[in-house]
Amino acid sequence: MKLGIIGSGKIVHDFLTIADQIPDLELTALATTKRSHKIGLDLQKEYQITKLYDNNADLFNDPDVDTVYVAVPNSLHFSISKEALEAGKNVICEKPFVATVDEARELKAIADQKKLIIIEAITNIYLENFKFIEENLDKIAPIHVVNLNYTQYSSRYDAFLAGDIQPAFDPKKDGGALMDLGIYNLHIIIKLFGKPESINYFPTMQKNIDTSGILHLNYSNKQASSIAAKDSFSPNVSTIEGEKGALIIYGHPNEIPKVGMQLKGQEVKVINNNKYSHRMVAEFIKIIDQHKFKEADHAFVHSLNTLSVLQEAKSQR
Repeated sequence: MKLGIIGSGKIVHDFLTIADQIPDLELTALATTKRSHKIGLDLQKEYQITKLYDNNADLFNDPDVDTVYVAVPNSLHFSISKEALEAGKNVICEKPFVATVDEARELKAIADQKKLIIIEAITNIYLENFKFIEENLDKIAPIHVVNLNYTQYSSRYDAFLAGDIQPAFDPKKDGGALMDLGIYNLHIIIKLFGKPESINYFPTMQKNIDTSGILHLNYSNKQASSIAAKDSFSPNVSTIEGEKGALIIYGHPNEIPKVGMQLKGQEVKVINNNKYSHRMVAEFIKIIDQHKFKEADHAFVHSLNTLSVLQEAKSQR
């Protein structure tokens, strides 16, 4: 894969630190805004990126780039992904995918027409520890209660309180706790149990944005909650509870660093089967690199299901 990256924020920095662990990945190009060009120069030098552009069009027109990683503020995901697809590039789009189900379907139609792949860069459902959860659900079933917690006091929260509104807290840029952190919980819940029958979102609103909130998902035979908070601290423990036992996630749900299983009357067993030290060395990259169109289609359906719930929850803020 010859990858071109659009963006220069924290997620790009995180990805570049582990890019050399991804087999058959070539960092071909990076595009930043003119304002962020100095950051781009530093990243190019540190990570040996072949080409640097200060506009997206030059990256889209680069014949040496076959895949574009869209790592920009949420509100730009749709427009930039669409431009990349129309330029004939596969797309890895950061989470949350796009703002609406209709936007997602439009992007998929372009990708299918051009025989390209578009995939959401959601990593937790590809981790080995998540697969352990999937494989052991029956051992604790029937399951009645699911509680996922992703709380992370944001490094931008104090600035937000002082009036410096950055994209992660900007309602005009699709920010907020639900979009930034709750999306990880949703991907886990919907991948395991499908779409709920109904949802209710109860946000803590500050300056017209949800700095934290609890999303309730109602199923016929179970209840699930997703806690997402950028204004609080927590050790982050999540549970999936059944009549025969419980599965436990220790740590942030985006990483699933450790998983426990405790059957009724037995001691808890804690494991870490994750193959790599960083969550972003993800299997979904192989879907593009190896042209796995069927897997890409399945991933898109899952992203669409998650997005439909996210869209409804967002409307309740």
